[in-house]
Formats: sequence, C-alpha cells, structure tokens
Amino acid sequence: MRILVWHVHGGWMDGFLRGRHEYLIPAEPQTTLPELPQGARPVDPASLRDEEVDVVVLQRTEELELVERLLGRRPGRDVPAVFVEHNTPKRLPVTERHPLAEQREIPVAHVTHFNRLAWDCGEAPTVVIEHGVPDPGPLYVGDLPTLGVVINEPVRRGRVTGTDLLPTFARAATLDCFGIDVDLLPEALGLGDRLRAVGDLPTAQLHAELARRRAYLHPLRWTSLGLSLLEAMHLGMPVLALATTEAPRAVPPDAGAVSADPTELAAVAGRLIEDPDEARRRGRAARAFALEHYGLERFLHDWDTLLADQVETRAARRVRTPADTAHRSPDPANPAAPGLMKGALR
Repeated sequence: MRILVWHVHGGWMDGFLRGRHEYLIPAEPQTTLPELPQGARPVDPASLRDEEVDVVVLQRTEELELVERLLGRRPGRDVPAVFVEHNTPKRLPVTERHPLAEQREIPVAHVTHFNRLAWDCGEAPTVVIEHGVPDPGPLYVGDLPTLGVVINEPVRRGRVTGTDLLPTFARAATLDCFGIDVDLLPEALGLGDRLRAVGDLPTAQLHAELARRRAYLHPLRWTSLGLSLLEAMHLGMPVLALATTEAPRAVPPDAGAVSADPTELAAVAGRLIEDPDEARRRGRAARAFALEHYGLERFLHDWDTLLADQVETRAARRVRTPADTAHRSPDPANPAAPGLMKGALR
C-alpha cells in the first residue's frame, strides 16, 4: 500500500514506518526530517495530487482539511482514512467528545485501551492498536544507584507529568532526568544534588544512559502511555509507575511496582537501590512482558490488518451496484450492514 502520513509523534512514527509499505511524508522542501526508513520518502505537498495514495493515516484534526485541499479527495469518502488518537482527553477526562465523534467514515484508532475508555467517540467506529516499540536490546546494566526519569517539559507541564512528586522520590534515590527542558528542574524544585538534569539525548544515547540507572521512574499522572516507559522495559529495567491511565495494564507487578501511592513507590525504589540482584530480576520480567505485549511485529501486523480492511471496504463500495444497494440493511446495528468495521472495531 501507499500510505500518506504526516511526520508527527516521532516515537510512534519510528515504529509505524518500519512496515512493509510505501510511506509518503508531506514536507516542504526546506523542512528537515529525521532519517527515514527505506520505505518512507518525503513528498512536496504541492505535488501530492500527482501521487497515488491508497490510504491516509491522520494524527491531527487539521489534516482532514489538508488532505482534501492537497489531494482533492475527502478522507473517509474519496480515500480510505484512519485517525490515530495518541492522547488522553485534554479538558474533560470522562465526558470530552472526540472531534471525529459525529461521523462513521473514519475509524478512530486509539493507542491504548484507556484512551478508548476515556474518550466519547459517539458514532465513530473505534479500535485499539497498542504501541509497538523497536527493540533496543537488553542493555540494562544498572551500575548507577539512581532512578532514571524521562519527562519532556516537566516544569511547564507540572502536575500532568508528576513533576511535583519528584521530591518524594528524591528522598529515596538521586534522580537522573532526561528529556526536553529538564535543565529547568533544578531551579524549579531546589533538590540540590538529589536531582541531576542530564538533558535531551538522541535515542541510542538515551537508551545507553538509561540502562545504567538502577530503575526507571514513571511519575506521570495523565498521559496516554509514555513510550519511554515501554523502551525502559525493553532495555530490561525495573520500572516504578503511578497507577494511572494505561500504566496498570502495561506494567505487571513482578516488573517493578505500580501504585497510586507515591510513598509506596518510593519505598520500592529504595529497596531496588539497595538490592541490585532484585532490580535485575524485576528488569528481566519487565523485558519479557514488553517483548510479548509491545513488540514491533504485533504492532505492524495490527496496522496491516486495519489498513487493508479500510482499502478493501472502500473498493467494495466503489463496485457495489444499485441493485446491491437496494438490498442493504438500513439497520446500523446489523453486523452485515455496509460501512461497519470488522474485527475489533465497534
């Protein structure tokens, strides 16, 4: 298939672009993109009408208008499309209506089960395709008796990322912080040498550095599911996670600790700092679980299935005759009715 997809949510794209398809990435000529896999290529938006596109993968609401303007085809009607919902609701955790809730042509693909549970998607068909992470390998060493934390913009985002909880964990172990703008943390929290801002590192370097820390800390209150958590598990790190959003599903008890009580997590952190053997045992369990549940092969297979279903459904609609249409069931609850999604879609 030839898939049109904008390069946003870089961590997710790193896995998605490793499939067996051709990926068209709209980018102005002066735009600098990260290194793309062999099957992906940048395309000048002005020349998109000359490209054959089988399906569009949307990740932002503004892309609905972009597709129609640049391709001259309406997503969901004239070209098959899927909308990837990466995020939890921003304003109303339980009652927020999804922007695509009033239509049935474009399925909403949530990256976690919690996302689908939290969003009100109305009439839109939905599916969950859980994350798939390229395996960095069992790099865990754990020779530094500190906790590794990856948070982007922790000062600006504050309580969302659990930044206010870091002093509790700093009493159990020194915190080594990675991510965008972590250099603002020392002044904001005043923890002295109990918190070190390492910085925003390239992925390979981040993995190598994280793997030296005794355990991984995931203090985020309200997030879809941080890919850094899954990457840490792939590395073979034991993980400590707040029991919020998708974390209780993603982290089994023997992989570290999951709790809504930060003091309980801090107590486990202290034990792991003092017991490297226990940390290694829990890290092995974390890696085994991550490989089984968040591996790249399963992720790409799930996406292949969903996208092929969209393309086939669109093709069937194009060739359906008026006689066929006259005999279709008008009942949207009928599983045989046209336009309904297969498999895990609802």
